[in-house]
Amino acid sequence: MSQRSFVVRALWFVFVGWWATPAVVNVAWFLNATVIGIPLGVALINLVPTVLSLKEPKTRIDPDSGRGQRSVVVRAVYFVFVGWWLSWVWANVAVLFTLTIVGLPVGIWMLNRLPAVTSLYRFDG
Repeated sequence: MSQRSFVVRALWFVFVGWWATPAVVNVAWFLNATVIGIPLGVALINLVPTVLSLKEPKTRIDPDSGRGQRSVVVRAVYFVFVGWWLSWVWANVAVLFTLTIVGLPVGIWMLNRLPAVTSLYRFDG
């Protein structure tokens, strides 16, 4: 699957992404607050760039480009000690940035990096 055009992604952001992304982040945080919901919560956070602007991860486009991810053990330890609280702060600051025209590019950049901040997951391969 190839990336969607810039126009389609921009229209998605204007009509859906700007309000759906904070909803997905909040649902993910609710799930991360429970032990049973953590896998689904982390999966939702890893989908934030797609919800935001229909950005496809390179690992879905080219399976060979997904190599180089950190091990699950390293990612889990990082999530327990750092990722769960840092990504909450990161996501909320990013959403505040997206509310202004001047901060919009920074907010989108931050939300596209949310999977890495949460669990060291490389969305772009």
